[in-house]
Amino acid sequence: MKTIYTLLFATVLLSSCGSESKKSVEDILASDDLELIRKKKSELDASAQEIAAQLKQLEKKIKVLNPQAKVPLITTFKAKAAVFNHFTELQGSVSTKQNLVIYPEFSGVLTHVYVKEGQKVNKGQLLAKIDDGGLSQQLSQLKIQTELAKTTFERQDRLWKQKIGSEIQYLQAKATYEAQLQATNQLTQQVGKTEVRAPFSGTIDDVITEQGSVVAPGQSQLFRIVNLNNMYIETDVPERYVSDITKGKEVKVYFPVLGRELDTKVRQAGNFINPANRTFKVEVAIPNHDKSIKPNLTARLKINDYSNENTILIPQSIISENALGQQYVYTIVDKANNKAKAKRVIIKTGKTQGDFIEVLSGIENGEEIIEEGARSVKEGQEVKILVIEEAK
Repeated sequence: MKTIYTLLFATVLLSSCGSESKKSVEDILASDDLELIRKKKSELDASAQEIAAQLKQLEKKIKVLNPQAKVPLITTFKAKAAVFNHFTELQGSVSTKQNLVIYPEFSGVLTHVYVKEGQKVNKGQLLAKIDDGGLSQQLSQLKIQTELAKTTFERQDRLWKQKIGSEIQYLQAKATYEAQLQATNQLTQQVGKTEVRAPFSGTIDDVITEQGSVVAPGQSQLFRIVNLNNMYIETDVPERYVSDITKGKEVKVYFPVLGRELDTKVRQAGNFINPANRTFKVEVAIPNHDKSIKPNLTARLKINDYSNENTILIPQSIISENALGQQYVYTIVDKANNKAKAKRVIIKTGKTQGDFIEVLSGIENGEEIIEEGARSVKEGQEVKILVIEEAK
């Protein structure tokens, strides 16, 4: 009887274990039974290891039965010498040498303002008039006295040439005329300061002081006049470029606010290194025919600091580095139809341009370099070249 109970217990236990193994992972997780969960994980780990081992065996057999399967597929391109221009990126703001606030040269009441904001004016044009406080009348009287002194001197001069009269009379008449003439010129200059004129051709950007105001030299701002024809960008360049960035170098200018790009050149390169920040000034001319570029506008500059008329450019993505820190790429040799062998070539690189880099040595013009698949090949490995047809 005891034997029968033992057999019944074993049968129930086995059936219980079989039913547990058939449970899904979701059911086992829902049971919150730690021992059951650990058991299921062990079973799955064993199954995963067995499947991985079987996959390796299958892959090994496939390579034996199909040798072509282990030949990597690559694409290539031919090294071609080209012109390489490297640009240094900087920032700057737009300026103009003809952006000026006009101050008066004479104290008094601003009696007349002849221009308005936005008006275009020519060099020397009368902009405003300041009350001269009676200087005009004094000048008129002085001119009359000067004319009298001139007439007296001319008559005395004729008499002196005829040996009539004394030398002292001649000299007195001459001195009186010259003194009157200098006084007239001096007062004329003073009266001229009561007239405010445009120092250059441009546009009245702002009328700062209104008519009727009392103004004083060096204190009262009258007008702001701007000329947008002679625009430029001034920027600070690190001293290491002092021999590379010189007058005449090409510059690409981009205005983020305007979404506009233009090509220009360096107009002037400074000869003084600022000891505070170790930079020198560079001035770039900005053509502004449509007057859309304004003073103080922010700009991004790309200044040509290096050029090579005959160099090879390759993508940076195909370059690898060995344990010695040497850079290398793969070329192909022994090419037959679409089959070849990979060859590792140590190269020396220079400056970059976008996604491309300059090759200084190691690659000759016309060599075929591996592009796609460059990081999956090995030295001397046989490769298959894919031919990609260009879209018509």
